[in-house]
Amino acid sequence: MKLTYSLFDPTGNRTILVETPVPEAEQPEIAAKLMALEPETEQVGFYQKADGILLRMAGGEFCGNATMSAAVLHAEQAGTGQLETVISVSGAENPVPAKVEKQPEGHWIGTVEMPQPKALSEILLPGVGAVPVVEFDGIAHVILEQPLPRPLAEKSAPEWCEKLHADALGLLFLDRRTGRLTPLVYVPAAKTLCWENSCASGTTAVGYYLAKQQGEPLTVRLQQPGGILAVEADPAGSLQLTGAVRRLDSKTIEL
Repeated sequence: MKLTYSLFDPTGNRTILVETPVPEAEQPEIAAKLMALEPETEQVGFYQKADGILLRMAGGEFCGNATMSAAVLHAEQAGTGQLETVISVSGAENPVPAKVEKQPEGHWIGTVEMPQPKALSEILLPGVGAVPVVEFDGIAHVILEQPLPRPLAEKSAPEWCEKLHADALGLLFLDRRTGRLTPLVYVPAAKTLCWENSCASGTTAVGYYLAKQQGEPLTVRLQQPGGILAVEADPAGSLQLTGAVRRLDSKTIEL
C-alpha cells in the first residue's frame, strides 16, 4: 500500500495525519506501523476531504491537538494563511469548529471549540480514593493532584479505563501551584499507552473542572512537557482551546 502522510507538532504532541484513504478496520494496524517508523509520534489520525473535513483517530478517540493539525493541513491545501472551518472528528458527537492562523517560520496558532463534557463526577478508584473524572464522548479524564509512581500509573490506566467503561482514558497529573500538567493517555483500540507532551482534551477537562469549582468563567494556561496549552472555560460548558502547531514534514511511502 502506498501511503501519503503529514507530520505535525502541536505543542509537542507529535501527530501523523494519513491522507491516503484507509479502511477503518485496518487503521489501528497501519497506525502502529507508522508509529514504529516515526518513533517520536504520539498518535495517528486519518484525514479525508469528502463532504467537509473528516478526521478519525486510530483508536476512535477524540483529540483536540489532531483537530488543530487537521485545520492546518486544510489551510495549506487551500493555500491560505488563515482559515475557519468545521471538522467531523471521531469521539465528537457534532462537527468541531476550528480556526488557524499562520505565524512566522512555519508555525500556526490554532483554536478549537472543544466538545462539551458528558459528565463531571467523583469516582472511587483503587489506590487513590475519590477523584474527579471528566467524561467526554470518546475519552474520560481522571484528574490527580497527588503523584503516583510511573510504573503504578501505567499499570492503573488500563485497569481504570475498563472500570469506567471508557473508550480511552487520560490520567492528568495536575500541580495547581505551578500550573503544570503531565498527561498519560491510554487508548485500548489503538493499543497505545503514552506519556504525552501535551493533551488538548485533558487541558480542557482541567479547565472545565476548575471553572465548575469556582462557579465562574476562567482562562487556564497549563505548562505541559511540550509547552503551554490554554483553555477558556465556562462552567455552563463553553470550552475554547488555544495552542501552537508546527508543520514538520510530508512523506509518501510503501507500507
